Amino acid sequence: METVARTLSRYSANRDQVTVYCDAGAVDRGDLRTVAVAPGLGRTGRIIRALRRDPPQFLELHQHGPSAAAIARAFPHIPSVLYRHNQASGGRGPLARMRYEHRFRAFDGHVFVSDYLRGAFADCFPALAARGFTVHNPIDADLWAAPVEGRGPVIAYTGRAVPEKGFDLICAALEPVLERHPDWRADLLVIDWHTHADWAQAQIDRLARFGDRVSLRKQQPWAAVRNTLQGAAIALVPSAFPDPFPLAALEAHAAGAAVISSGRGGLREGSGPHALYVEPLDAPTLADRIEQLIADPELRLAMARSGQQHVQTEHTPQRRAAQLDALRARLVEARKTRART
Repeated sequence: METVARTLSRYSANRDQVTVYCDAGAVDRGDLRTVAVAPGLGRTGRIIRALRRDPPQFLELHQHGPSAAAIARAFPHIPSVLYRHNQASGGRGPLARMRYEHRFRAFDGHVFVSDYLRGAFADCFPALAARGFTVHNPIDADLWAAPVEGRGPVIAYTGRAVPEKGFDLICAALEPVLERHPDWRADLLVIDWHTHADWAQAQIDRLARFGDRVSLRKQQPWAAVRNTLQGAAIALVPSAFPDPFPLAALEAHAAGAAVISSGRGGLREGSGPHALYVEPLDAPTLADRIEQLIADPELRLAMARSGQQHVQTEHTPQRRAAQLDALRARLVEARKTRART
């Protein structure tokens, strides 16, 4: 979330006017004006007080609905958006839904990272559908780019070791693939191992007999993720849940790997026709898609090239920042128009 927010602000035409309010201790990269606010109990009030000392022209509040609504209501004359990086909850039952709708009315707009999320919001809150907008996540593809030719026989996964990301499907699919192709290996860079440690260990144990042909690395830095994807021939993104719009797929495309995806949620919006999709989403079908790319190097290279070009032209920070700038200007002007009338 921080990467997306900072990237869009850094490439904004109004960059010099942007101030980032964040927890004290957050990394200050020197690229934007930053105001640190002490975390913990009372943080929302501290943010409100800081904003009153330097009132903004526009409020962009990321992710946390309750605190964002409190901040927006503290500045009723300032246009605001709630920027959602995952699905907005609709609550359980009509009373909860009314409570959520009241909260969401605090904002002039709701920005979603995929059309899938925006559509889910509109289905849940039809009265607020016109306030929903999509700005797909950007990627600075130049930071990831590497030649697609000359890749080693490596299948990569970079992401969370949890059921919703399809980690079990990956391990189950790799078992027959590695059995049939002794020259291929797997490089798995995972985070959040601790959240499902026993379950995740049971998945990876089925690959133990392949020894060092399967590399499992936990909590790796950004550079290790980039280096892995830049050297992989195939990258897997088999999310089992409706993934909002994961950067993992864009990173794999940008780095020059051929991508196999579940296509769920916003994944298909990100990759378009430049990925192989796993339908139905199960281990045998995932294994078949991997086999398809192993057996056809020309297809593998063609998909790697087209995917890389796609993110280099479609998902650029400049393009996404311009979209967000236009939306901000539109909401500010709409407020001015209402004030005049």
